[in-house]
Amino acid sequence: MRLILCLMALVLPLAACSTKPAIYADDAAIRAASYRDPGPAYITVYTMIRNQTGGGGHSAMLINASQRVIFDPAGSFYLDVVPERNDVLYGITPNVEFYYRSSHARSTYHVLSQTFRVSPEQAELAFELANQAGPVADALCADSVGRILRQLDGFESVTPTMFPAALSKQLSQLPGVTEFRYYEDDDPDLQAALADNNARLAAQKKQ
Repeated sequence: MRLILCLMALVLPLAACSTKPAIYADDAAIRAASYRDPGPAYITVYTMIRNQTGGGGHSAMLINASQRVIFDPAGSFYLDVVPERNDVLYGITPNVEFYYRSSHARSTYHVLSQTFRVSPEQAELAFELANQAGPVADALCADSVGRILRQLDGFESVTPTMFPAALSKQLSQLPGVTEFRYYEDDDPDLQAALADNNARLAAQKKQ
């Protein structure tokens, strides 16, 4: 009984990392959506934090390398215009990045963004490692992000963890981090937010 309770305690805080089938967009779709921020290379780690308890629900990582992508391990995010291959989301324009944060921020969760300026070589290595990491099993979102980070210069001290909030706490202690918290107070249903933002983006495309 104690073992069962311990396993439940481990899994419940990670409930926002959801089960979904592996998705593998073709090369043509990825090429068509490809986008890179023209500014300097950087990495942003997102942590979805439960407002009531401060516990983490999900970890993901935006990488601005030769392409600007989001590694969303075991995540639920989708937009019709965003190709996905093994938990890597492509074509992350500023508008798409906003919808990513907006979909996850709701009355029950807010989004902590922790951004690090890195060299182009570091960003490209993170991009390559993200492409090799997925698809990621449920409840391993923070672990997979941490394992990528610790292979980059300057992030060797990062210890992989099953808990998104624990990972974000480690990152908050690293030099050069810039933090930003994003809040919304709308429907607590993530799927409703995803569907709503997908419809909004489709409407924008028609204008």
